[in-house]
Amino acid sequence: MRAESIETLFDRYGPAYKWLAAITGMIGGMTAILASSTVNVAFPDIMGAFGIGRDQAQLLSTGYFAATTAGMLISSWLIESFGERKTYTGALLVFIIGAAMSGLAHNTETLMIGRVLQGASSGIIMPLGMTVTFSVFPTNRKGSSMGFYSMGMVLAPTLGPMMGGLAIEFFNWRYVFLLTLPSTGVALLMGLLFMPSRAMPKRLPRFDFIGFVFFCIAMSGLLLGFSYGQRLGWSSNEIIGLFTLGGAATLGFAFRQIYGDAPFINLALFRNIQFVAASAIAFFAGCAFLSSTFLVPLFVQQIQNYTAFDAGLIMMPGGLSLLIMYPLTGRLADSWPPHVLIYIGLIAFGIAFLALATADVNTPFWTIVAFTIFIRAGTAFTRPVTNAAALRSLPPELLNQGSGAVNLMRQLGAVIGTNGLVVFLELRIPFHGDAFAAMQTAAHHTSQEMREALIRLLTEAGVPQTVREPGALHFLGDVIYAQASTLGFQDAFAALGIVTLFGLVPAWIMAITRKGAPFRFRRRLQ
Repeated sequence: MRAESIETLFDRYGPAYKWLAAITGMIGGMTAILASSTVNVAFPDIMGAFGIGRDQAQLLSTGYFAATTAGMLISSWLIESFGERKTYTGALLVFIIGAAMSGLAHNTETLMIGRVLQGASSGIIMPLGMTVTFSVFPTNRKGSSMGFYSMGMVLAPTLGPMMGGLAIEFFNWRYVFLLTLPSTGVALLMGLLFMPSRAMPKRLPRFDFIGFVFFCIAMSGLLLGFSYGQRLGWSSNEIIGLFTLGGAATLGFAFRQIYGDAPFINLALFRNIQFVAASAIAFFAGCAFLSSTFLVPLFVQQIQNYTAFDAGLIMMPGGLSLLIMYPLTGRLADSWPPHVLIYIGLIAFGIAFLALATADVNTPFWTIVAFTIFIRAGTAFTRPVTNAAALRSLPPELLNQGSGAVNLMRQLGAVIGTNGLVVFLELRIPFHGDAFAAMQTAAHHTSQEMREALIRLLTEAGVPQTVREPGALHFLGDVIYAQASTLGFQDAFAALGIVTLFGLVPAWIMAITRKGAPFRFRRRLQ
């Protein structure tokens, strides 16, 4: 494969090449994110098929994100070694293998391996597409280019749940993993045509195998510890061992980045305060958005008894709103100070999650839709602006590493946020359940009236006397659990809203360090 630079491809395809390259990167990135979001509505079906709990099912989501993070670590090395075209198409081929393994899996181990393969390849595809898109647009259109790219990246998890719901409605959960194969084929073909390529160096860049092993052990230990902590007991030897292993490996990875000869993360990036602030904002925004794509479909299915298709449909209007918001925010990113748009986005996140903290079984469909639109608005005002601000602050030779690092922070936010959220949810539901159960005494008139009414109904229905009392108590227990689950989800949404607002701190830092002119607001619409 001969080398074809961006300049060579512009000579061949003319000015339209920037759109051909951007669409190629966006289709690959959309496919990667579709694979992470379509599965969210399938969790109840997968839990039933394999007999696993919510804590184990979320590993399919967080395991994917963790593998994505690992892929992002090695993406820069792969691009330097093999060039954009070979790296992009190779990652897509691995993605296809992972999708096939997941869709055809007959046990949770095969399913998990397939998800890890998909996640690792996604971590290579997404920053590569982002960097190429940023590189092919002129300087005065960088913000618009990130708006265009981000539109696909966030439209995908909006369409994903609906597509997954349709697959379950008309087929079964296995087809959820096979939905991405057509778009993967299109991305593969376009990558062969429009991705730039370079000649392989005579000597490959150095690769830190020890650091990479440390990272994989750290993520595995911490994820498994969080996933099985509630089931095995947080003070059990197994969980303490997993957290100890994960913590030690995390420290080992950090030392390798500081003192190693070939670190994955170029520490020169973090001498730039604008890049550090943008990375921190990406962490909080990634936590907010990707955690919500897991939590909202689960809430409407488990609390409001929606079907998988309805759970996907509820996310659809928010996605369509991005068709308006993303071009707008991309355009504003070229003329407004970035911290102003980020303030708007983070506050929109906070409003949405604090509003969802009041939702229950009686909350109307369109009210939930309105909340999801606020979540999408938060993403529209943070993601393209954060990407553009991070990359604009870097010299051209650090763009690949910068793109990988900022996406790495976003994925870490997703992994930590989703894991923490599930753990918090699993703790809060029993907490509320125990509190409600403690109130069910002979002196509690409402409970006694319900018990007597249930026994009377069972008597009128002809139920044998020996079954009436246990049946009434069983129904009362179901009511208590349903109410405890509702309050647990409300607590989780409230916690997510509070965490999101922490992102205002790095946004403020970005404002006061911007070209030495804090809080000056100058804009000129062009």
